[in-house]
Amino acid sequence: MIKVVRGNPTPEELAAALAVVQARAAATAAASAADGPAVPESWSDPSRIARAVRPRPGPRSWARSYWPV
Repeated sequence: MIKVVRGNPTPEELAAALAVVQARAAATAAASAADGPAVPESWSDPSRIARAVRPRPGPRSWARSYWPV
């Protein structure tokens, strides 16, 4: 929903503004559809850490065992 807060636009001005908003929304929808579904990035996957680094006992083992969210 679009609401005019200030001024008194003519019907032509209002139609032009709505055409710009509609074109922008259509372009955004087309761009997201062309990209396909969003794939989570692998750097945030906790299993990546578990495969490579296993915590070992020691003074800093608590820091290596932290799983980022």
